[in-house]
Amino acid sequence: MECSLQLNVDVHVVEASVNARYVVRRSASAVYDEPGGLAPGSIGLTRWRAVGFEDGASHTDFGVTRLASGGRVPAHVHSFEESFHILDGEVVLTTAETTVHLVAGDYGVIPVGMPHAWQSIGEAGAEWADIFAPPPRQRYGSDTYRVAGIVPGDPIRVDPRDPRTRAFGAISTDQMDPRRQSQELLAQSASMRTALLVYSGISLKMMVDSDLGSVLSTMFMVQYEPDGKAGPHDHPLEEAYLILDGEVDATFDGETFRLGPRDVAWAGVGCVHSFQATGAPVRWLETQSPQMPARHAYRFRRDWDYLTERLEERA
Repeated sequence: MECSLQLNVDVHVVEASVNARYVVRRSASAVYDEPGGLAPGSIGLTRWRAVGFEDGASHTDFGVTRLASGGRVPAHVHSFEESFHILDGEVVLTTAETTVHLVAGDYGVIPVGMPHAWQSIGEAGAEWADIFAPPPRQRYGSDTYRVAGIVPGDPIRVDPRDPRTRAFGAISTDQMDPRRQSQELLAQSASMRTALLVYSGISLKMMVDSDLGSVLSTMFMVQYEPDGKAGPHDHPLEEAYLILDGEVDATFDGETFRLGPRDVAWAGVGCVHSFQATGAPVRWLETQSPQMPARHAYRFRRDWDYLTERLEERA
């Protein structure tokens, strides 16, 4: 049974309530607020919280953060896990383990309780997508605690072969090309860590996962070819999507939306959703929280409809 194909292209569409199983938020309506308790003492930091507790999410707080030129966030810790992907600009992240110079395409995970501080170093500031898992709670001070300053070291660039940056990685558009997966073109030895999953006109590249040190969420890049399509399905977990390039027709519980660059959507547990490219490539950043179980992570309507048909034939 296919979901409705009625398109909703209103750039101001918002679908959200405490009982909603999905959220669609348009980039044109994004509001960047000061983070308050999430980043005590910060200067020049704002964040668009695209989905969180108020929308019915139990495991996901997904948004886009901006740090203005010269901005900084003093050392602090969270009682939640933070993963991020740099979209624009450059920034220095200092943790209790290392000091990393991050640029567009870099990503990483900050474990629960890890002291860290941010410093903008670019002339135009920096912007990154992030997920907090589980969502911070305002009534508990956003589950964030100011700590003593960390003495920064000499910033180093992300290098997948350098153990000092083992909690970080980098991804480029070339890495999403199935034709460019030879050892000579990879920054590190080919393995499951560098693998590109390709199926049904869809390419998927894992970024933040348990191998990188995450335990509460995952982050990965998805690219659809012009004919790429994923049929109606749901998960025992929550997903968030940030469209980066192109457009996609996304259906959530029977309602179809055409999503474009910097639009955000979220599907909760049990939300039946599907995606179809619009005749051109499309690429987005996706998160899952909690992490995918070892079995039964996908429930495709097509497969269970098939069982219904077979049972009816025998009746």
